[in-house]
Amino acid sequence: MLHLNPTRLATHLQANVDINPNSNGLPGIRQLSSIVGASMTVGLILAVLAVVISAIVWALGSNSSNPHLAGRGKLGVLVGLGAAIVTGASVALVNFFWNVGQAV
Repeated sequence: MLHLNPTRLATHLQANVDINPNSNGLPGIRQLSSIVGASMTVGLILAVLAVVISAIVWALGSNSSNPHLAGRGKLGVLVGLGAAIVTGASVALVNFFWNVGQAV
């Protein structure tokens, strides 16, 4: 006959895991962080370029009575602005969801 002791079983199940991210666990973390920051800068520069080019296309389409070109320009402006929002807010979004995950 198998007899389980509930208090002994509960003490074995209460093993808490406490792991936090650190910046010195692996070599190259500082360089990786620098690369990510540079990639964000490039992304923001490209988003600005996309907005400028799309605004020019929008203006050319509107002034030449070409609704297809004007519509593509409008869409490009919106996509460029959306890319800038996502790129700029990426750190805040990741930190927000990290904190939500830690609260679970």
